[in-house]
Amino acid sequence: MVKVKKYNLTLEPEYDFDMIGICSHHRDYRLAWGINEAMGLHLAKADEEFATNKVKKHRSSFHSFYEYYEEENMCSYFLIKNVSGNRFLVSEQPKIDFFLFIKEPNSVDSAEWVRKLNAVGSILAAYAFDPEGFDSIQNISL
Repeated sequence: MVKVKKYNLTLEPEYDFDMIGICSHHRDYRLAWGINEAMGLHLAKADEEFATNKVKKHRSSFHSFYEYYEEENMCSYFLIKNVSGNRFLVSEQPKIDFFLFIKEPNSVDSAEWVRKLNAVGSILAAYAFDPEGFDSIQNISL
């Protein structure tokens, strides 16, 4: 009798964005203005709220967000508020107030961005995060 070999295929998710956590006591519009001034962006409030994906027993949540697409580098920027009501965008980081996602970040140096963001007056602290380190990131589709 021939023994059949079985193989399990495990796919690791790959994220095509950089993630910077921001602590700030300012409102989202004031923070977006400060980031625009310091980084030369044009973040604008989106017409809709950012909705997380509904995964298993977790409900979707809706978060205020700002977006900007830079045509020169073909790079998208999203500033999303971490907490909405009592639900978190990234539940593993409840002390982070906002996340700045940089999609297609080939032309962006995250370490340099964190350094510049820490110099913005409306930002208490900024930290670079690896998206693969959080289970709740799978709820986010940019």
